[in-house]
Amino acid sequence: MVKVLEDAMAKVTALPDADQEQIGRELLEHVERLRALRADLQAGIDSLDAGRGKELRIGDVIKRARSAWQALSYRSSSRRKQTKTSFKSGAIWPARSQSR
Repeated sequence: MVKVLEDAMAKVTALPDADQEQIGRELLEHVERLRALRADLQAGIDSLDAGRGKELRIGDVIKRARSAWQALSYRSSSRRKQTKTSFKSGAIWPARSQSR
């Protein structure tokens, strides 16, 4: 084990059990995401090495990215319209319907 990880583990062992459990879960999730990312990258490299790559058209890439961004922005703005914030209390309530 590398020194930094050893130091981190030593400090974690001094924490309460509940905190250790939470840190352990988060670390395992991070490791799994990293493992999956590396596997995806390796699959892409293997595909390119096998000659299965294809030329990208930058205009198409930009168009797909803009479309994805607009869809994401639309979902975010829809959620903002559904809630309102009271700046006095900092609480958030669902927006009230105008019809009563």
